[in-house]
Parts: sequence; C-alpha cells; structure tokens
Amino acid sequence: MGRQQALADATVHISRLQRGIMPPVIPEVFSGDTRLVGRWRNEPFEYNLPPLKDHVISAKYAGHGMASVKIGGQIIRAPAAIGTITFAARGHDGQWRADGAVEVSNIFLGHNRLLSCADQVGNGREPELLDRVNFSDPKLFTIMSLINDEISSGDAMSHLFVEQLLDLVCLQLLRAHSATSMPISSGPRRGLAGWQVKRVTAYVRENFAQDIRVQELADLVNLSRFHFCTAFRMATGCTPHEWLTRQRIAYAKKLLKDRTLRITDIALVIGYQTPSSFSANFHKVVGLTPSEFRRRL
Repeated sequence: MGRQQALADATVHISRLQRGIMPPVIPEVFSGDTRLVGRWRNEPFEYNLPPLKDHVISAKYAGHGMASVKIGGQIIRAPAAIGTITFAARGHDGQWRADGAVEVSNIFLGHNRLLSCADQVGNGREPELLDRVNFSDPKLFTIMSLINDEISSGDAMSHLFVEQLLDLVCLQLLRAHSATSMPISSGPRRGLAGWQVKRVTAYVRENFAQDIRVQELADLVNLSRFHFCTAFRMATGCTPHEWLTRQRIAYAKKLLKDRTLRITDIALVIGYQTPSSFSANFHKVVGLTPSEFRRRL
C-alpha cells in the first residue's frame, strides 16, 4: 500500500518536464482510470522522472533528435523516428532526455486495466513491462493512431470504440513489451466471483428503467469491458446484453399479472422507450407478445 501511495501523477510530471506546458488530456476517463492525450508538441527536455502510477505511452508522428533514459546503470538511447513508441513503465524512475522536438500522442494507462487483461489472457501473475525509447512497434503505433483519430472525431460511438482499442493496447504490451513471456493459459478462464454477480444483479434490478450500458456493469466490479464480458459469460452462460434482456422480461412477466398496469407503462418501467421494442424483445424470449401472455394468465 505504501509503494502505491508514493507513485507520482503522470500529468503533473509530464507538464513539469515540458516546463509547465500541460499535456492536452481529454476530459473522458476510460476504464481502469486510463486517460488519453491528443497530439501535441514535446520540446527538448532533461528530467528525472519519478516512479509514476500509470504506464505512459507516446507515439511519434513527427520530429527529430535523440532521446534516452538512464534507469539504474542501464542507458537506452535511440533517434526519434515517425511511427515509433516510447514507453515509461509504471513504478520505474529514470533520467529522461530528448534533444529534439517531436509531435506525439499519449496514453496514461491505468495499471488495474493492464492487470485485468493479464488475468484474462495469462496465468494471473503481475506483468513487468520494459521501458522503451523510440522503439519500432508498427502494431502498437497503428492502434495509438486510431485512438488519436477517434478522440477527435466526436462520433457518438467513439468512447466504446476507444475502449476496444485500449484492450488491444494492453494485449500488445503484454505480448511484445514484457520482461518475461506471457503465454496464453490453456486452462479454464475464471468467471465472475459470487459477490460480483450479486453486485451486478442488484444494480440492474435497481435501475431497470435506465439505459444500462455494459461499461457501467464492468465498472461496478472494477474490470475492463473486455474482461467483464468474458467473465460474465462464464458465470451466467450468456452475454451481458442477453442476461439483461432476460432479467427485464422476467420482471415484466411479474408486472403483467397486475391488470391495472398498462403495457406501455410496464415497458417504461423495465427500460424500453417504446411498446414495440418491448413487445419484440418479450416475444423473442417468451414466444408470446405481452398482450397474449397477459390473456393466458
């Protein structure tokens, strides 16, 4: 616990090494307390970076010069090149230096998000990531470029799209930038724990009338959307969307017994905005329309 509290805030120290220029962190916070930074210009610097609480990834789009980091007795040095990646692993302090200006985008990757991914694809042990300086990883650069394009698009589905891309970032870090190999486990994956299922179930029952999103449910049990969907299916035998539909229809069947309630009102109570969508989902699960079901009671 003491080590975690001592870890420094990435945003604060990135701005300090840039002489007070604050990185343009976008307002949205993604799963695992992950933050994104749009393209911006990094000026030359020399800075003793303390151990950070996040993994900081930079993708280079333009620029020149040499960059280096000294960690312990080891020095990593490489020239800036378009399409390369620089990576400062969480908890590693070092003397960082760059003698040229570069244009970059960043990910401040929350460690819990990385752990969730490691638990899903590996054997659950905590990964130890390598520091990189202007390192060639075309796949990771492509993913980061897509993220950068998406955060500036303003599309209604951008947040969900970026969440999926961040899962790919975690997978690529684990397989290409770990100090030790992370073999895919051939054993059975773990589903949700009992307390996690209860917490999600209780939340759904209390919020039937709301537009419940999968990310909300994943956040309840501190998992990435990627990990939550797989673990949820293992625990329940169905996807979160299928399970949510079944829960709503089961509650609707109880409400339909009260003939003083209109079907339109029941649809709203369980989260459907129109009677037609309620009727279609009810028929898909039960094999009858709500009216037909009520008549047979």
